[in-house]
Amino acid sequence: MFCVDLVQITIMQLRDLEVYKHSMLIGDKVWEAVNRWDSFEKNTLVKQLVRSADSIALNTAEANGRFSYKDRLLFFYYSRGSAYETGSCLQKAVQRRLISSEIHKEVDDELNRFGVLMNGLIRSLLNNINNH
Repeated sequence: MFCVDLVQITIMQLRDLEVYKHSMLIGDKVWEAVNRWDSFEKNTLVKQLVRSADSIALNTAEANGRFSYKDRLLFFYYSRGSAYETGSCLQKAVQRRLISSEIHKEVDDELNRFGVLMNGLIRSLLNNINNH
């Protein structure tokens, strides 16, 4: 019973984090942009793009479930790396004329907002590590 309550509290706190909200939005926006692509594109770039976009939120969530500062930091770094990967995939999609510049800008703006929030979270965590 106590463990279930603790898990629910952790999940609620995760869902309240702005950085998590943005990471979830990025994955949803990417999915909306690519779910109608033809099979060739889906078998090449789209799988990597969706995996990297979804990985942003998934690694942020996993970090939230870790108990040590260093473990959390590692998964926040993974999440940030996935954001960079997603940005690169989006750039390739624009170059290959698979998505419009408008969609690219919309997702890229969200990636930038996420990056600012994640960098602040990482900085805060590093301060906690350095002070303990």
